[in-house]
Amino acid sequence: MTISENWLIRETAFDPERLHHKETVFTIGNGYLGTRGAFEEGYPGATPATLIHGVWDDAPLFFTELANAPDWLPFVLTVDGERFGLDRGEVLCYERVLDMRAGTLRREVRWRSPAGREVDVSIERFASLADEHVLAIRYRVTPLNGPAKIELRAGLDAYTDNWGLRHIEWLAQGSSDPQYLWMHSRTLKTNIELAYAAHLAVDDISGVEYHFWDADGRPTSVAHFTLSQGQTATAAKLITIYTSRDTDDPLAAAQAKLERAVEAGYARLREAHIAAWADEWAQCNVTIEGDDAADRALRYSLFQLLIAAPRHDDRVSIGAKTLSGFGYRGHVFWDTEVFILPFFTYTRPEIARNLLLYRYHTLPGAHQNAGAEGYEGAYYAWESAETGVETTPKWWPHPDGSLVRIWTGDIELHIISDIAYAVDQYWRVTGDDDFMRDYGAEIILDTAAFWGSRVEYNAEADRYEVTDVIGPDEWHDHVDNSVYTNRMIQYHLGLAFEVLDWLDEHAPEKGAELRRRLDLSHERLARWRDIEAKIKINYDPETGLMEQFDGYFDLRDVDIADYEPRTQAMDTLLRESGIDPNDTQLLKQPDVIMLLCLLADAYDDRARRANWDYYAPRTDHRYGSSLGPTFHAILACRLGMPEVAYEHFMHAAGADLEDSRGNAAEGIHGASCGGMWQAAVLGFAGLRVTPDGYRVEPHLPRHWKRLCFAFRHRGQPVEAVVENNK
Repeated sequence: MTISENWLIRETAFDPERLHHKETVFTIGNGYLGTRGAFEEGYPGATPATLIHGVWDDAPLFFTELANAPDWLPFVLTVDGERFGLDRGEVLCYERVLDMRAGTLRREVRWRSPAGREVDVSIERFASLADEHVLAIRYRVTPLNGPAKIELRAGLDAYTDNWGLRHIEWLAQGSSDPQYLWMHSRTLKTNIELAYAAHLAVDDISGVEYHFWDADGRPTSVAHFTLSQGQTATAAKLITIYTSRDTDDPLAAAQAKLERAVEAGYARLREAHIAAWADEWAQCNVTIEGDDAADRALRYSLFQLLIAAPRHDDRVSIGAKTLSGFGYRGHVFWDTEVFILPFFTYTRPEIARNLLLYRYHTLPGAHQNAGAEGYEGAYYAWESAETGVETTPKWWPHPDGSLVRIWTGDIELHIISDIAYAVDQYWRVTGDDDFMRDYGAEIILDTAAFWGSRVEYNAEADRYEVTDVIGPDEWHDHVDNSVYTNRMIQYHLGLAFEVLDWLDEHAPEKGAELRRRLDLSHERLARWRDIEAKIKINYDPETGLMEQFDGYFDLRDVDIADYEPRTQAMDTLLRESGIDPNDTQLLKQPDVIMLLCLLADAYDDRARRANWDYYAPRTDHRYGSSLGPTFHAILACRLGMPEVAYEHFMHAAGADLEDSRGNAAEGIHGASCGGMWQAAVLGFAGLRVTPDGYRVEPHLPRHWKRLCFAFRHRGQPVEAVVENNK
């Protein structure tokens, strides 16, 4: 495999059984929107989707979800009156290629119609990274066994849905010229307006006739022409999109942008798009020499994060499934701050800043969450959308018709300190003191106030406890004193005092203002200090072993090997055997191993080894959480086990490209993608940022020759090369 091949995701045969998985794999986007890899001509049972940051609409059970916007893809070909499609006629040759370097998706098909007409079809599309409101499709068709009458229909489609739930109301459409069309729509409940404009042009073919089809909700520009055998026609469909989140008059903006796009033409738009990607990769790329599969999988993970990253909007964030599918309804979890954000913090701090500003802007929602539960301060939602108010469903329908209570939105509280941790990490890596002064300090202090009211004092033991929670391992709920949660609270409160001291020295006016506004009285701060000193941490200093929560070591110990081979998660198999996973030591993901990675400098190798030996064998690596493998890889590297780390790294790599967990159809595993970067750079390369600068402590797998990556430290670009055995 050549180096250039490692920039390509290639499909050489179409398998209808993997239709939805491949729609996810071939998602493209530009940080404003994401579009799944559905075919332009359609396919039975397909789930085409375009998800636009911030375009939410109400949804039963889930409160709100990203609405499936009108479809900009429709581009239909007929050959002598027969419609091209992979579900009809005969596919003689097929290839689909995602070019990650260029940010383009290309498909090449040789097709024989039912009547025997053979044509070559080549389709390329991109969502411009140079101008987030511009989309483009280039369509080429060549008759192979005689002349052919060709019809191309380039349209828009307002009749989209999210797994059967419609969110878009068509309002109006029109055309000033058969080659131009526009469509105006809005979301049904939130009244967000969406405006599309489009243009169709067939180049260098004489006698082209254009017509406008005015079907409500499906405006279409149609081109008719005749091709001789071997003659190629090239058509370009240019599309522009604006919403009322962008401007007061999205339709006028879309039409004006389209005029400029048509003037530029497909080739120049493509050139600007590719140049933007070149600049992006210069700042973000990671290269693994000596392992093509790992190199390509890691780059794919980074590509999916980059196409979901909001570059010009700090009111939105990256959801658990990015902008690639309907899974988790577009909601934002802790995945963003703990798994995804570090990639941007180290490589594209401007984007990381936007993602953290989303949390700042949703502080009012976090206050509402805290007040609703009778607490003080800011309580970040487990699932967040536009406002930050909790959007986790309370109930979930079981296949047997019953309703299952979902507790994560009520008691999975560690996300509060996870966000404070992300603010701290961003500050230390970037040196962005302005952000800390104006936004970050308030996030850290306001959320610390929540813990001051939530933590419980045990007078008999003279300590503080946190009961009835869920840690990262969601196979155990309603637990007391989660070691991950409590230790992160302790870190969080210590950070709050550090930030207050920094404000007093560097921004005393801001510090005084926050003390007044957040009511950081002497009594309140004294309580925080007492909690920090006395909160219960289930840690044995003699052995270094941590107990995941009170009573965990007393639970039933189940050997995963007894259930092999298997194709299901262990919690499912246990329930089928009449065993409640809550009553066992089996883990969806290991809280303790994650804690050892986040607070790495607080623990020594003895603690790392003791907890690895205990918790790694009790974790369902294959079908548990997709969040677990990359953090196992990081800790394995720190323990000097790069080959073990590599196994976990490649297991994470298969979540989307290979659909190893069987759920990639719902969207990209965004946290796993971010964890891949962390495993490579913070794990295998061993990058550490310290108060004095940075260093690397590499542990490369034996067969890797070299690991190259770029990052920024306090505004300065750094290019790092780590060679094996050097």
